[in-house]
Amino acid sequence: MKTLRIGSGAGYSGDRIEPAVELAEQGDLDYLVFECLAERTIALAQQARISDPQGGYDPLLSERMRRVLPFVGRHAGRRRLRVITNMGAANPVAAAIEVRRIADELGLNLRVVAAIGDDVLATLRPEQRLDNGQTLGSLGKRLISANAYLGVDAILQALHADADVVITGRVADPSLFLAPQMFEFGWAADDWQRLGRGTLVGHLLECAGQVSGGYFADPGVKDVADLARLGFPLAEVDAEGEAVITKVSGSGGRVSRATCTEQLIYEVHDPAAYLTPDVTADFSRVAFVEEGIDRVRAQGAAGHARPEQLKVSVGYLDGWIGEGQMSYGGPGAVARAQLARDIVLKRLEWTGVKMQDVRAELIGMDSLHGPRSSVEPWEVRLRVAARCEDRDEAVRVGNEVETLYTNGPSGGGGASKSVRQVVAVASLMVPRSVANPRIQA
Repeated sequence: MKTLRIGSGAGYSGDRIEPAVELAEQGDLDYLVFECLAERTIALAQQARISDPQGGYDPLLSERMRRVLPFVGRHAGRRRLRVITNMGAANPVAAAIEVRRIADELGLNLRVVAAIGDDVLATLRPEQRLDNGQTLGSLGKRLISANAYLGVDAILQALHADADVVITGRVADPSLFLAPQMFEFGWAADDWQRLGRGTLVGHLLECAGQVSGGYFADPGVKDVADLARLGFPLAEVDAEGEAVITKVSGSGGRVSRATCTEQLIYEVHDPAAYLTPDVTADFSRVAFVEEGIDRVRAQGAAGHARPEQLKVSVGYLDGWIGEGQMSYGGPGAVARAQLARDIVLKRLEWTGVKMQDVRAELIGMDSLHGPRSSVEPWEVRLRVAARCEDRDEAVRVGNEVETLYTNGPSGGGGASKSVRQVVAVASLMVPRSVANPRIQA
């Protein structure tokens, strides 16, 4: 029986490259998938494309492709390796052009195809309402982007066109991994059982190092060996969608029943109805069986008919955040930091800084859980941040923290300040007919 080998080369936009190269070189893969696109990531990419029409794709695209393309394609004595990635972000066509340029520079004859159709901004109506209660029309010029979560359709078109590298925009994370399974095994688009199983494979692999022990690790509680050279996971999948999750032999990390279980429940609201553009997956009866060291069989997934609508992620500008920080150390550090916090908050009020939200916390004391600790730390860092509609108002927040240098209390140091624009994300549902998945070679 044919076994398909799919590796996960990234779990987010800024992920490491070395484990992906290890998979490409030593994983004996058919497919290497880079999942790099969060909801806010694509809104930021759309913003970048506004400034540069040739930009808007993942900033690490070039480096990643330069490192793995030498292993892509047909090589004697090896499986044919293909790459699928959503690093196209807001501009898959420009990303594909860049990958072709790198391939040519490396002397490689590769077919690179862009999968497009997720950008639906032009098709939406002002009266449509987001899940936060706002209408699209109320956002006015603050509206940046609207990208539908596509499924496997355009990726399958690219694979049928014999692509070596497929560059997508907004595609649901598991779909990046499901598409090659459907293509290689000839699964029908309404074979819900197998699509549910294939979606489980994608869900387990989509966050890369999380399932091979990275985010799982907790010293003394859940120990994981050699995290500094964590190996990213791969799946060995058969024609029925049954899979073994593993990693390259000798790489760091750990694949176990526990790591797979933690990844299974990641971002899953209803295990019996995990909604994707391709299938409503049922993970409620999934079981993991350890077949050996770093080898876990995933079984029991099922599926039902896919949803009638697609989710659209909408990005819009939502003001500015001004922030300032200052450190205090030694005896009385907490008391001085608390006084500094009181001073800044009173100054912001007295000088009339226009803020919608403000947060003032002592990192190491109350920034995560509130005032809980009775132990006096040897050092503490004050952080004051506020969200403002106007950039100039946000600038004043960091400035007030910086003035603590000479205006007290004593012993402050290491001041920093910053201002950044807020790109917010909200969602709505649209009919499938709104999106037009297709390829551009």
